[in-house]
Amino acid sequence: MATILYRLGRWSFRRRRLVGGLWLAAAVLAVVAGATAPSGDEEDISMPGTESQKAFDLLDERFPQANAQGAEARLVFQAPDGEQVTSAANQAAVEDAIASLEGGAQVGNAMDPFEAGAVSEDGTIAYSTITYTESAVDLTDATRTALEDAAGRARDAGLTVAIGGEALDAEVSPGGTTEMIGVAIAAVVLVLTLGSMVAAGLSLLSAFTGVATAFGLVSALSVPLGLTSTVAILALMLGLAVGIDYALFITSRYREERARGADPEEAAGLAVGTAGSAVVFAGATVVIALMGLGVVGIPELTKIGLGGAGAVALAVLIALTLVPAMFGLFGNRVLSRRARRTARRGASPHPAAVARDRAGLGARWARFVLRRPLAVLMVAGLGLGVVALPALSLELGLPGDESKPVETTQRQAYDLLSDGFGPGFNGPLTVVVDLSTASDARSVTDHVVETLRDVDGVASVAEPVLDETDDTAVITAVPETAPTSGETKDLVAAIRSAAADVEDDTGATIAVTGRTALNIDISEAMSDALLPYLSVVIGLAVLLLMVVFRSLLVPVKAALGFLLSVGAAFGVLVAVFQWGWGADLIGIEQTGPVMSLMPILVIGIVFGLAMDYEVFLFTRVREAYVHGASPDEAIVEGFRHSGRVVAAAAIIMISVFAGFIGIHMPTIQTMGVGLASAVLFDAFVVRMAIAPAVMALLGHRAWWLPRTLNRVLPEVDIEGEKLRRPVPARAAVLVPAAPGDGQP
Repeated sequence: MATILYRLGRWSFRRRRLVGGLWLAAAVLAVVAGATAPSGDEEDISMPGTESQKAFDLLDERFPQANAQGAEARLVFQAPDGEQVTSAANQAAVEDAIASLEGGAQVGNAMDPFEAGAVSEDGTIAYSTITYTESAVDLTDATRTALEDAAGRARDAGLTVAIGGEALDAEVSPGGTTEMIGVAIAAVVLVLTLGSMVAAGLSLLSAFTGVATAFGLVSALSVPLGLTSTVAILALMLGLAVGIDYALFITSRYREERARGADPEEAAGLAVGTAGSAVVFAGATVVIALMGLGVVGIPELTKIGLGGAGAVALAVLIALTLVPAMFGLFGNRVLSRRARRTARRGASPHPAAVARDRAGLGARWARFVLRRPLAVLMVAGLGLGVVALPALSLELGLPGDESKPVETTQRQAYDLLSDGFGPGFNGPLTVVVDLSTASDARSVTDHVVETLRDVDGVASVAEPVLDETDDTAVITAVPETAPTSGETKDLVAAIRSAAADVEDDTGATIAVTGRTALNIDISEAMSDALLPYLSVVIGLAVLLLMVVFRSLLVPVKAALGFLLSVGAAFGVLVAVFQWGWGADLIGIEQTGPVMSLMPILVIGIVFGLAMDYEVFLFTRVREAYVHGASPDEAIVEGFRHSGRVVAAAAIIMISVFAGFIGIHMPTIQTMGVGLASAVLFDAFVVRMAIAPAVMALLGHRAWWLPRTLNRVLPEVDIEGEKLRRPVPARAAVLVPAAPGDGQP
């Protein structure tokens, strides 16, 4: 592999204008395609095979006249203090607001709360459900304005009005202030690490090229493949983070080869052949982890994994081709000023500078760990264990309007409905009864209704609705408790248990569905899929790392270290999103269960990224070891070369992920906190402290590989042994500038 990548790096350097032009054209075409493509629907999460999803599918089949994709809104009215919404004046104001919507464009039905009995027992709160003929993303600005104007009519009459439902939900824009702050921090870290504005700009430019291409492709394919804005934002997040890091690693190796005396084209080839090999394997672990999300069986999660994997694959391709091309385009401006002065003089580095390099921060830290490996291992391991303790209280769920900021009208509507009709009103359960095999549809339906009313925890049961052929009955049951509470989860289990007895007696098929039941089913499916997913992903990645390191214990150590870091990240998620620690600092006003998708999504992404740092850091350790260094000397040498760069790459990735916390979208906020904390723990605690401590304790045993595996596993030469050849005497090797490129 190293030889192939070496040739690719040299070819890209020589054909720099062609390579740069092709990537520029690809990015422009992708952006244009994404900008001109129609917007995709923000689909609800589904879980094929679960009881709740089967019930949804049955409803679509038996009630085809109902538009399941149509948006819905709720106008919630509250009378002034001391008054009732049923008074003549207030009722007239409510009916006037609803009448302004009837017959409007895209409006299917506007319910009159006084005719439907949608008034609270104390008469202070009423609500109207407005159904639309189009999905939320297809509603026009005029339709949304009409809804807001209707609410304004009632407010002008003195009523408090809030709008719930998804009709006003807007697609989240991927751009924002906090993301730009994250990118700015990344730029500063690049400048400090590389000592060159041009080199820093090169890494950012290559990352932006990949991000623009990936984001444009996801947007263009949103309708054909059903991709949502979450997929696009994750592609942006991952593409930006790994794109900067991969370019940084190859650029650092290029500058190192130049410092050794290699000419520019040769240095580009060596950088891509060595650091580029690490990039390929690191990217492969991320892609494996993301593609593995498909084993869970949730279509949305599979799409998220595919989108993220595509963005990472693009970042790898750009790092291997566009980055060496830019080495040729930018000339010696990629080097630091000191390196350019040294190259012009044709002199070797000053002995004092070499000594400082050998005693750099990375080497000093490695020697500190080697002096007391057991103490470092105990302190770091116990520290992560303490941070991970809150993860024992992890609760999963899918957030709704209750998780939105209190100033939003959706959250206000949620609170008003809870006050007026009980906490369970916002999460009703839909019981679907398949009567096609029942002898007496009406009596069976009545039996189901009575059974539901006898279940503890059910606040009310509505009258059943049957289809035209009496083959299906739909019954709404309102819980006494909130949708995300543990009591509601127990209630769903109790209803399903009672329904099983009714099925045995009547021959009907009964299923419990609705958003609340679906959330519960998805959470349980996530828990059930976790071990199979970990087995598949970690197994494949460990095998891949065996090929890279020619070792059995190093990959196992890498995987176990990952479990520590991801456990600590889950502890942070519970502390912030469930317990509310520091929630105000990031704009989270309502605590609750952690999103059901987050554990397996964070595991998938972080595992790949954790293996990134393992590969980049310990390939240099192995390179020194195979060249004859002792185990301890190899660790010091590896940290001297890669410690500073890996630390910078981790800070960049943390900054990028943390920048997305400012997007007020539960999925993205949770992902930003989880990924940023996981990278922090993995890079600085696991890879920088625990890993070298374990390697020091293992000594030569760390690099042991059974003979059978040694014969079976392919040789990939990630250290670039076949590329090494005597370097000619150091000379002033300044890259010839292409016409118009300029020189410093």
